[in-house]
Amino acid sequence: MIKNLKYILTLSFLVSLFSFNANAQIKKGDLVDGISAVVGNEIILESDILEQQNYAAQQGAAKTDKCEFMDGILGNKLLIYKAKKDTLIQDRTSAIKEGALDKYNQIVSQFPSERAMLDAYKFRTSYEMKNAIEKMDIDGYYYQQKYGLITEKVGITPNEVTDFYNAYKFQLPQVKDEVVLSKIAMYPKLTEAHKDELINKLKKIKQDILAGESFENKARIYSEDPGSAANGGLYTNINRGKMVKIFEATALNLQEGEISDPIESEFGFHIIQLVKKSGKLYDARHILLKAEPNAEEIAAAKAEMEKIKEDIKSGKMTFKEAAYKYSDDKNTKFNAGIIAAQDGSDRLEKIGLNANIAYQLAGLNKGDLSDVFVDDDASKRKMVTLMKVNDIIPQHALDLATDFERIKGFALEKKKGEALEKWVKENLPDTFISINNRYKDCHFNTDWNKAAIIK
Repeated sequence: MIKNLKYILTLSFLVSLFSFNANAQIKKGDLVDGISAVVGNEIILESDILEQQNYAAQQGAAKTDKCEFMDGILGNKLLIYKAKKDTLIQDRTSAIKEGALDKYNQIVSQFPSERAMLDAYKFRTSYEMKNAIEKMDIDGYYYQQKYGLITEKVGITPNEVTDFYNAYKFQLPQVKDEVVLSKIAMYPKLTEAHKDELINKLKKIKQDILAGESFENKARIYSEDPGSAANGGLYTNINRGKMVKIFEATALNLQEGEISDPIESEFGFHIIQLVKKSGKLYDARHILLKAEPNAEEIAAAKAEMEKIKEDIKSGKMTFKEAAYKYSDDKNTKFNAGIIAAQDGSDRLEKIGLNANIAYQLAGLNKGDLSDVFVDDDASKRKMVTLMKVNDIIPQHALDLATDFERIKGFALEKKKGEALEKWVKENLPDTFISINNRYKDCHFNTDWNKAAIIK
């Protein structure tokens, strides 16, 4: 089965050193030192293979055969090469490159300096890293588009799901202990006095800057934005539409060098300085004071949630109604408060729950409500939370009666994989493939050696 491209490309980006020009023209039959294979004009470096092998070993994989990794990457590169020649696939290279630059700037903002970031990711220059991000995103786009075209008509019937289950049921993974959970989560509201305190602090900082102090130094001292404080509050090459609306509207209404009055966003309170504006891009500095609730404000939110809990228990409203009316969690409030798993289902593995939630659910049964508790959202903002246990599913072997959709997913992926392998074999004869002699003894799932030039 061909490996997952996202895994391969993400790994390559995180740990590889871009030591060649990805756009260089490789002549038919050429092998350059360090290149392990060429598929069409797509290059596979020896470092790509080694990095995947090392990463798999670090993750505890029982088998880390270089041939297996080469097999997967060859398949991925074949799809990418063919996708770039497919007229049915839109060329989005320019837009992807623009997005890659945005990603690069986001990563830079997490480090004290650009040089510190390049050293951390083992790139020599910003050009190399930008090139690597672009290549990763372009390859990912073309792979997914071609994969979609190859597998778009692959479907599966209930009988095929049953046949798959009967053939592979002893090889399918066990389902670990799972729960189905709903939640209501609210951000504690800051008192007007607390808001005024933050606003007045920012006003004083602005006065100091206007009196001659450095915005950059003030940001390093006072800003609570982990993404920009160490960089003097600076974000560069911001694409319009990237920042929250109030931030962007304020920044773009300033003259270059001008500093805004304090504004409030979902992250807290800011003052913003427009550094420069050019076309669709702009640079801006800001100082953020987070809207962190104090003990009094958290206590008030907990009291409000306790009242909601009592209304649910007494039947005055359902959990679904309360979630829609009161929850600040946009991911769940319109879905009866139900928390979705990564695979889109409503079943969450107990072992994957964060420690705070696992503690709050300990000892609860199906239908129970948790205590009201304080938790953090994805951006570490405090939320007062109430949860309901909708179902508890003990560890078990996959069964058609209870896990049909999950088994269907496995069966469909297998069928898509077979379609992909068939497509690869059909496209080998008319594709130039050159593999370094060090891989001549590999026993690949696809017979690459038969189709390739071995040097």
